[in-house]
Amino acid sequence: ALPPFVTLHERTTMDDVQRELREFQGVSVLIYEQTCAAEKRRRRKKGEYPQAPARVFINELVCEGCGDCGVKSNCVSLLPKESEFGRKRVIDQSACNQDYSCIEGFCPSFVTLEGAQLRKSKAGLSAPNDDFPALPEPQSATLDGRPYNILITGIGGTGVITIGALLGMAAHLEGKGVSVLDMTGMSQKNGSVTSHVRIAPTLMAIHAQRIATGEANLILGCDMLTAGAQETIAKTRPGVTVAIINTHEQPPGTFAQQPDWQFPTETVRALIDESVAGRAHFVDATRLATALLGDAIASNLFMLGFAFQQGLVPLSFAALERAIELNGVAIDMNKSAFLWGRRAAVDLARVERTATPAAPVVVQMPQSLDTLVRRRVEFLSDYQNAAYATRYATLVEKVRSAEAKLHKSDSLAKAVAKSLFKLMAYKDEYEVARLYTDGQFQQQLKATFAGDYKIKFHLAPPLIAKRDEKGHLRKASYGAWMFPAFKILAKLKFLRGGALDLFGKTEERRMEWQLIDDYQASIEALLPRLSDANLKSAIELAKLPEQIRGFGHVKLDNLQKVRVRWRELEGELNRVQSNLPRHEAA
Repeated sequence: ALPPFVTLHERTTMDDVQRELREFQGVSVLIYEQTCAAEKRRRRKKGEYPQAPARVFINELVCEGCGDCGVKSNCVSLLPKESEFGRKRVIDQSACNQDYSCIEGFCPSFVTLEGAQLRKSKAGLSAPNDDFPALPEPQSATLDGRPYNILITGIGGTGVITIGALLGMAAHLEGKGVSVLDMTGMSQKNGSVTSHVRIAPTLMAIHAQRIATGEANLILGCDMLTAGAQETIAKTRPGVTVAIINTHEQPPGTFAQQPDWQFPTETVRALIDESVAGRAHFVDATRLATALLGDAIASNLFMLGFAFQQGLVPLSFAALERAIELNGVAIDMNKSAFLWGRRAAVDLARVERTATPAAPVVVQMPQSLDTLVRRRVEFLSDYQNAAYATRYATLVEKVRSAEAKLHKSDSLAKAVAKSLFKLMAYKDEYEVARLYTDGQFQQQLKATFAGDYKIKFHLAPPLIAKRDEKGHLRKASYGAWMFPAFKILAKLKFLRGGALDLFGKTEERRMEWQLIDDYQASIEALLPRLSDANLKSAIELAKLPEQIRGFGHVKLDNLQKVRVRWRELEGELNRVQSNLPRHEAA
């Protein structure tokens, strides 16, 4: 029924459509019609929208952490995961909108699982109640005629507004005056959201909905970054404000475009603690709620329970429980989350043991150079052979010996150990096949999903893949038959780098082989002239390969950027060695 001058296009062609319209003389109209992905997720929870047919999963060992999946999808459910072999990506299955756009990232680490059910932990639901003593009734905050102010901070799509609504309903049930002001702006999923909740004996005692500067009695920080924002800190007053903060490190949308973005944990914690004069409680509510109840969405009710048990909510347990019932969504889980939050406020150690009963206590210690090298020698031996691993260990040992002569730390040797390993363990077709069939990937799938699911791989085999208009290889989907194909391919790793290498003629492979030689030559050239004056530049040069991430054209683009700095650093090292002014060295 559309008029003939209206055309329909898939969203994948949006850039082309916009380029066409910008050349149009006069007024043009572009209508983008699609149900919001976050709205789909909300409706699915209520059974008002069909469940997505598949789940997306990332093979961590195959992932390069390049961030192309974030560039393609702009999705905030792609989280960083720090591993022994660098920063990777993991999908937050509790928050995933399942629109599958992340699969478009040029990376073979993504698989989809049709018919898979997320395996949720039920430790919190199955734990006997008699394992915990009866909770003492908290000494709730009193209302002295003035409003009691609760500022809830968090991110869109996690239930921040729901917490404000529950507090508002509970206050209404008790006949108290209450106002709830939600500040959502353009937040949507993962954007900043705040809820100003003011509770008073009567409605007449509330003269403004917004909490004034320095007037917050409680900061319920469901997200640490928003809790440390300037607007939130401005509401605090030492001696008056208490803060309950979720320490889960949820990156903002910035991370989707900046893969090396670092969460400012220590800075934010110190700022919050200082603003409330040490009256801050920090708890990883997201991790505990997910482990106990199987869904990260339970973390905000967990936080509310924690605050209630601390006597920081001027409402009764009966009113809050009834408000949860009247909300009508996930009643049992929300009640349990509230209860576990109360228990955590009383005995956090016991709640930790229940949430992760089999998890050993791990003390994070800096990895020694010997351990670092040993693990990578083992990996490279499996990757290729013992001779290949020996080549790696020999260069690292040369660097260690040269650095030891300066009586310094082993920072340069560690940088070389990590970077050289990354270059030598490049993920060609043989290695991707090995990392899919060595058993670890299947164990991860079984630990995360249940059900009789079908797996699909999303790959761009260089010998058969088609190319797009930019000349880049285009990914296609392949079924479970790839597993036996992978097993055969993994056994052919002895062909790597030889005349019979099936994939050795591609530009990417030749580049990766040359990179290893270039890096080794660059490091060996600087060792004889290593000194206190150039050690810092040498370490920076040694770390450069960590930025050469990704596959195909993504990796080539990153290499071009690194090459520029590589040449600059080699020039600086030469100038320091010759001890000449900059213009004379040039």
